[in-house]
Parts: sequence; structure tokens; C-alpha cells
Amino acid sequence: MKLSVIMPVYNREDHVGPALRSLLRQRDAADLDIIVVDDGSTDGSAAVIRSLIEEAPCIRLVQQTNGGVTKARNAGLLQLPRHADFVSFLDSDDISPAGRFRADLACFAGDPGLDLTYSRMMLVDGIDDDTLQPAADSHCMTVRGIHLSAGIFSRKLIERIGAFDEAFKQAEDTDFLLRVFESGPKFVMPDTVALYYRRHPGNMTKQADTALREFMRAIHKSMKRRKADPSLHRVEGIFDFKELADWRFM
Repeated sequence: MKLSVIMPVYNREDHVGPALRSLLRQRDAADLDIIVVDDGSTDGSAAVIRSLIEEAPCIRLVQQTNGGVTKARNAGLLQLPRHADFVSFLDSDDISPAGRFRADLACFAGDPGLDLTYSRMMLVDGIDDDTLQPAADSHCMTVRGIHLSAGIFSRKLIERIGAFDEAFKQAEDTDFLLRVFESGPKFVMPDTVALYYRRHPGNMTKQADTALREFMRAIHKSMKRRKADPSLHRVEGIFDFKELADWRFM
């Protein structure tokens, strides 16, 4: 199985190395293709990435002028190889838990018609970058969140949904996932923890006003789409909205 993982990066010199290492330790689970899109970083992010490429040629570095995370994700989609069977995502400050790909890709092996696995995420305020695990004194919460990294998408599903909406400064992931589930994919929701979401002062969702405005815009666009096209599916029972409200905009 060929799995492409798209990682946008902007000034994450301190975190991108552990994020990439968390993917590389899972090379025994899939034929990994890691597409790193450096969105005009001005720190040492590119140097960290290149140092890992020397030992892991499955990492590909794409560099562009700064255009924002949505354009970076779309740049990653344009780099998908023709023979990629599956697509996933990891943000450059998060961690992919050991064994995640092996667990969730097994769902596709058992059901060739499956479009998507959508797993859980752990919110963590401290990660040990040596062990790539939550730190011993960290506070953690596991939820069914709104996060691209929770999903492994079949290539045909990605092609059906299309690109990220570049009108979004944030919540492009929310808009994309809503479009995915509105389309009525065949999916399963394993209890696998698909990512450790690193809570830190640089999180984009710390920009509370922008985050809330963009999130609500994504919800409103979903409502308009479903009103215009009754064949689209309602998105219910997937995300833990109550738990998410406690942290997303704090």
C-alpha cells in the first residue's frame, strides 16, 4: 500500500523534526511518501527537513513563497504520485503515534470498498520529543475531533472531493471534512488514536476571533450546500462538538 502524507510547514524548526520522525518509525506499515510543503519559512525548518531527507528519501520537500496553510495543503495534493493508494495529513507540530498506520490501514485491507477511516485524536499540552509520547506530567484528552490527521482517505475519495477552499484563512480542514462526509463516503471510525495534537502558544486556533469566525463560516457553507442539494448527507454523530468546545478556541 502506497500512503502519501502531506505536511505543511511554516516556521516550525523546533517541532518539524519530531513530527517527521513519528512518521518514519511507521515505514514498516506502508510504502510511505511524505510530502513536506515549506510555506516560506524564515527559520531553520528547511534545514531540519533536509537533514532527515538524507536518511529517508521517502521525504520530499516542496518550497514555495508564503501563501498560508490552505495553499500549502493544495500544493501537497498537486504532488501526489499517480500510484498513491491512500492519503493522510500531519501538521508539523503534531505527532503520529506508533502503530497508527498499521492499525487503520488494516481496515482497508479487510474492505476494498472502504473510502475513509476516521479515528480519534489526543489533545496534549506536553510531548517528549525524544520518546514521541505525551510527557509524564502532561494533561491529555482524547476526542473524536475535527482534524485531517484523524483520517486516512482513499485516493479516489480525495479526487472526488477536490482541493481545499483557498478562501479560508483557517478552518479549511473543517470545510474539507464536512464536504467529505456530506458526500456519503463508506467509512469506519476506529478507536485508534491517530495523532497527538500538541497544544502550545503558537497554535493557529489560539487566534480565537479568527478561528471562531472561520469555523462558523465552514458550518454555514455546509448548511447552504445541503439546502441547495438535498442529496448531500447530514454530518451528525461524527465529531465530539461538546468536548471540542472546551479547547478549540481557548
